[in-house]
Amino acid sequence: MTRPTARGGSKTSADRLARLLNLVPYLLARPGIEVAEAAGDLGVTERQLREDLELLWVCGLPGYGPGDLIDMAFDGDRVTITYDAGIDRPLRLTPDEALALVVALRMLAETPGVANREAIERALAKIEDAAGDLVGAPVAVRLPGDSRRVEALRAAVEGGRALRITYYTAARDETTERVVDPLRMLMVGGRAYVEAWCRRAEAVRLFRADRIDAITELDEPATVPPQAVPHDLTEGVFRPSPDLPLITLRIGRGERWITEYYPCERVEAGDGEQWLVSLRVTDLGWARRFVLGLGPDVAVVAPVELAEQVRASASAALDAYAVPAPVTRLPGGERASAAAAVPSGDPAVAGRTQ
Repeated sequence: MTRPTARGGSKTSADRLARLLNLVPYLLARPGIEVAEAAGDLGVTERQLREDLELLWVCGLPGYGPGDLIDMAFDGDRVTITYDAGIDRPLRLTPDEALALVVALRMLAETPGVANREAIERALAKIEDAAGDLVGAPVAVRLPGDSRRVEALRAAVEGGRALRITYYTAARDETTERVVDPLRMLMVGGRAYVEAWCRRAEAVRLFRADRIDAITELDEPATVPPQAVPHDLTEGVFRPSPDLPLITLRIGRGERWITEYYPCERVEAGDGEQWLVSLRVTDLGWARRFVLGLGPDVAVVAPVELAEQVRASASAALDAYAVPAPVTRLPGGERASAAAAVPSGDPAVAGRTQ
């Protein structure tokens, strides 16, 4: 969004940045210049120039102490730069700095959800042209995952086309086919997502690109209904809410990473090195697979339904590995198998539940 200025130009962040970068060398070459004269030369109002000077006062070198910031002196309506923080000379990039900028811009251009890729590509072309052989190293930048799938999703978003996708939902461990109307591409936590109106769910859904098994671009435009509003993902993809199931686990020292990786509602110290951890989950099916994938020092405290599911799954896994036990004779002639020596409270199972 732009706003007209006194000279009929535009006031944007880019315009102001360029003006600020030019302002220090301009004032250094004209010590004691009147603010009104400087404003006229720079094409801004006196008020805007004074606002720029106030902003310059808090700019400078890392450390940002009194001896690092740009400083100036006022004598009535005249201004003089007394410390320039190195902006008195043109920027010259070292080979490492130029290469770092090129890699960063290439990565930004590849990132889903970037609104103005053309501007990024123009800036990249200017830096590469100015740096010349400094950035001639054979560097290829690619985001993790299937780049062709991400590119197909991005093309559908930019072209405004509906998609038919085959999608794996990890929370329910199922694969479904859906027709979706894409809203945007975005990158969250290092993973690419497409946010779209799902006609099957009749709601806005977030689809991870690496869980889309097949994509077909339909010969029809995306029709997003008015009630389709993108999610606020500033705090991550998963947003715990009171309507989701709450589970409580007793964990050992080796599983404390859970409290840093997942949003927990409660963390309490238990006996010894054990902690009690409560967190919201999308559903108990996901929670069952989550607990089964943890170490042996985890027990399900609540809900009972989850504890029973984990116990049943662990028992079924043990049964799959069962082999006929050799028959032995106990003192006195009784027959017994090795299985009889295993107590009913098998720690391999009981360690998962409580």
